[in-house]
Amino acid sequence: MGYDVQEYCPMETAGWSFAAIPPKTARDKIMSAASYLFCNHGFSATGIDAILDRAGTAKATLYHHFRSKEELIAAVLEAEGETWRAWFFGQLAARGGPERTRMLAVFDVLEDWFSDPGFYGCPFINAVAEFDTGNDAVRQAAERHKDHLLTWLKGQAVALGVPDVAETARSFAVLIDGAIVAAQHTRDPSFARTARRMAEIHLDDVLKHRLRA
Repeated sequence: MGYDVQEYCPMETAGWSFAAIPPKTARDKIMSAASYLFCNHGFSATGIDAILDRAGTAKATLYHHFRSKEELIAAVLEAEGETWRAWFFGQLAARGGPERTRMLAVFDVLEDWFSDPGFYGCPFINAVAEFDTGNDAVRQAAERHKDHLLTWLKGQAVALGVPDVAETARSFAVLIDGAIVAAQHTRDPSFARTARRMAEIHLDDVLKHRLRA
């Protein structure tokens, strides 16, 4: 059930957002422009004309690469997820330490993310909140992204020896999502520290019960 965090390398130039990667092709320019606008101004509120204007490309070029705005949204979510995970798991790999330390370091990395002036929250959380819950493409993209994190958390929980691996991973996921939303709404990075303290309480509690068993 492990998840090899070492396969991810810290992205020193691109950071955590696909929009920060210098575009090399016309498709990249469209993706970069769409990523920035979708993530900063909303998926529904951003029209095709705004994307074309920022990308400096023609409408025919956009529709050559993407059949619809919905297809472009799906591509942006996939790219944003891959870029963020490369940065996030790279940061965790660089910190190292025993399993408990690595699990709690999640919130230290989140605080670094929240402190970035360009922080706009999680595009998956934003997309799910913005679109109809029946939008399978958006929901499935968010679930795939979350599965990467849950798999890593479960791997750490197994190594740590917690009695209910799935529940601990879910508890951490709830704290992570809550901290992201709170930090986005308030622009206060310290919500990561609040979530970290709650995660410590959870780990101390479940490990205490394991020792008593």
